Amino acid sequence: MRFATAAFGGGTPTFLTAAELDRLCDIAEHRMGADLRAVPLSVEASPATATADRLAVLAGRGATRISLGVQSFVEAEARAAVRPQRRADVEAALGRIRDARVPVLNIDLIYGIDGQTEDTWRRSLDAALAWRPEELYLYPLYVRPLTGLDRRGGGPDPEWDEQRLRLYRAGRDHLLAHGYTQQSMRMFRRTDAPPQGPDDHACQTDGMIGLGCGARSYTARLHYSFDYAVGMHEVRAIIDDYVSTTDFTHAEVGHAMDGHEARRRHLLQSLLQADGLRIDDYRTRFGAAPADDFGPNSNASPTTAGWPATRPSSGSPRKASPTPTRSARPCSPRPCGPPWPPTRGSERSSWT
Repeated sequence: MRFATAAFGGGTPTFLTAAELDRLCDIAEHRMGADLRAVPLSVEASPATATADRLAVLAGRGATRISLGVQSFVEAEARAAVRPQRRADVEAALGRIRDARVPVLNIDLIYGIDGQTEDTWRRSLDAALAWRPEELYLYPLYVRPLTGLDRRGGGPDPEWDEQRLRLYRAGRDHLLAHGYTQQSMRMFRRTDAPPQGPDDHACQTDGMIGLGCGARSYTARLHYSFDYAVGMHEVRAIIDDYVSTTDFTHAEVGHAMDGHEARRRHLLQSLLQADGLRIDDYRTRFGAAPADDFGPNSNASPTTAGWPATRPSSGSPRKASPTPTRSARPCSPRPCGPPWPPTRGSERSSWT
């Protein structure tokens, strides 16, 4: 088995103690055969759990990237996003990460928080830039079903959508002006930052193995994972089910994609990337042009079909393989696709 990259997260794996993180690395290396010093290793952390002893273990085991979920440097906004934390604690955690000399620091920020303005958004961006992070992820505030934010009520809000769009554009322009390049809708990388894994690897098309309760996996044809919940009672029940599992040879929560779904997934993922949809890549992977599969008729061009601007691949197109490269690292700290599997509420249910 060959791994391209590895990651611990999402969620917050640094809730584990330093000794438990050391054991986790042993499991990845000795049971799964992933050489953590030979491939990029990304780990998610929170300000409260990015302690010096944990970071020392991760740096010693080959971590090349630490992603810190700051969300906002404005304390009132952090509370509004249900992420209460003090600015001083965030700054201290960032200092510990830099002291650990992990090559890549990523800072996650959220826009669209209740009460957030362009001025406070700029303050968070500038506070993050003061640490010269190699990467920055800008996430819109998502309201997932059954979460605390969802229970506050309210349907679609056009004003909120407009606010998020304004903040997104302001954040994008600010980072571009400060020497960052845009890699995708959410990801911005400092121009001199070291690479993290193969440039031509995409987890949801080339393959990803997710291990542990709550992890998801992707292959060319399958999505599968364990169940998902937001309530503590249901979360504990899911963990109990996982711990008691004796047969891991099949997945009970999953979806087998047909050819059209695979094409649609590739299209949507490509439109989230800064380079857009590469028609040569699509044709190499699927044997047809995207307009042939999605246009109003087989002779439709991307322009007449209403397609956004696209560009051909530079150089040789990436080769597709019916047997995907297996990777343990998501292509971003959070899953790349739509929320899946469905969120489980107060009633237990089986999704197959």
